[in-house]
Amino acid sequence: MGVFNKFSFIFLVIFLSLSANAEVQRHRFVIQATKVKRLCKTHNTITVNGMFPGPTLEMKNGDTLEVQVVNKARYNVTIHWHGVRQMRTGWADGPEFVTQCPIRPGGSYTYRFTVQGQEGTLWWHAHSSWLRATVYGALIIRPREGKSYPFPKPKRETPILLGEWWDANPIDVVREATRTGAAPNVSDAYTINAQPGDLYKCSSKETTVVSVDSGETNLLRVINAALNQPLFFKVANHKLTVVGADASYTKPFTTSVLMLGPGQTTDVLIRGDQPPSRYYMAARAYQSAQNAPFDNTTTTAILEYKSASCAAKKCNAPTPIMPSLPAYNDTNTVTAFSQSFRSREKAEVPTDIDESLFFTIGLGLNNCPPNFRKRRCQGPNGTRFTASMNNVSFVLPRNFSLLQAHQQGIPGVFTTDFPANPPLKFDYTGNVSRSLFQPVPGTKLYKLKYGSRVQIVLQDTSIVTPENHPIHLHGYDFYIIAEGFGNFDPKRDTSKFNLVDPPMRNTVGVPVNGWAVIRFVADNPGVWILHCHLDVHINWGLAMAFLVDNGVGELQTIQPPPPDLPIC
Repeated sequence: MGVFNKFSFIFLVIFLSLSANAEVQRHRFVIQATKVKRLCKTHNTITVNGMFPGPTLEMKNGDTLEVQVVNKARYNVTIHWHGVRQMRTGWADGPEFVTQCPIRPGGSYTYRFTVQGQEGTLWWHAHSSWLRATVYGALIIRPREGKSYPFPKPKRETPILLGEWWDANPIDVVREATRTGAAPNVSDAYTINAQPGDLYKCSSKETTVVSVDSGETNLLRVINAALNQPLFFKVANHKLTVVGADASYTKPFTTSVLMLGPGQTTDVLIRGDQPPSRYYMAARAYQSAQNAPFDNTTTTAILEYKSASCAAKKCNAPTPIMPSLPAYNDTNTVTAFSQSFRSREKAEVPTDIDESLFFTIGLGLNNCPPNFRKRRCQGPNGTRFTASMNNVSFVLPRNFSLLQAHQQGIPGVFTTDFPANPPLKFDYTGNVSRSLFQPVPGTKLYKLKYGSRVQIVLQDTSIVTPENHPIHLHGYDFYIIAEGFGNFDPKRDTSKFNLVDPPMRNTVGVPVNGWAVIRFVADNPGVWILHCHLDVHINWGLAMAFLVDNGVGELQTIQPPPPDLPIC
């Protein structure tokens, strides 16, 4: 057997052993209006299969997921598989006008992709307008057949989806804000598994209950599916042991409180080690933007010891014990929590950097266009809200998706001149001149060679207001090698880089008035959007996209588009 044949044979054996137990999981998602009653009022809510939250999808590392999405609603829709790497399957990623045109009412599209090397909790959600307010669900990836978790097997597992509810049609809310240029109305409730809980009107009958037995250890898969709000999460009198985040295992650490930005997931073990009773799980806002209105309500679910349940006692169950949540603006708690994350194993962090990028992220204000009436400029001092990265406010195309335009060489849809650095250096977190508040609109991409090693400094600005921004990169996981406050200074801050065991995430909370540094290898060809996961900010343009070139040969080349890819 020649050397080549020998290696081919070994590769084949490895490939066959990996794919031996891989399965194809098939599902059908019907997007439809469903009557949903919350806060005493019934709405025609857009759901998947009439379920709210949508179905939990379960698969193993190595499995393929095939989901036919049928749109029976009156809005365009796409589905994004948040955190799935989508190696060479960019057409299945889902962001509207980035990797596909939307599925029109009456249309359908089948998403097909394989999950490789990821285990833990991800989720799926609509990626079109504000539909993800109600179109979302958990995506659970278990270890391969015969493999186990790197922590003691929990007795039971429960997805905990934190959401946000408007006592209105969310699409109307965002359309009104787009019309007026003002910030959209804040939500009326937060939810746990789509239920607001005992502290809201007309809600306590349906409050989510999570069972636990004395002495057992359970796994909570916590997902922040809220549209616009980072959230604190706590369980009264119980400690939580973090074991994973964004489908990557972490070194275990114990905490009494979690903070998740929208898009983030955190896997925690919880022990039934308290006196049998009923305990509230509660979530409420972490609000880092000063003077900005926000929903200051608290959602609750109940952790109920089986021996304390009414079924066991035939009784009036005791009132659950309430946890004390951090203050809304408790940035110190957020910092301590986010700096506790470490990768479980030594990380393969890219070191010789090919692309060193510096992106400012933040809000802005556009002056009222001369042809607009006053009622269309209801932002501060008669302006319209906007947002940008490196002073470019991202504009999505309307007639083609970016990936389609790239693949087919369609001119005039985008340019590849997104700036690697801010066009102007200034005191990013200081008192910024009003002349820097108005960004330039554009559909600018940044080109990356296949295999290039990338570092991005994400720098918050104090334009309009500083804020903690959850920044999500499609198609990739990345290492968060450092974060801090003030303006990033390479001379001072490079010494803080953790190149040994930094956490791997798909969404990073860039600290309010601060910065975060991420690294990844551009090994997945396609067009991948980097955006703030506060949906209000995406609408305003807080995004950019990478165009990653194909490498050499089939395994480094994006697959051709599927035949049923929607056209615009």
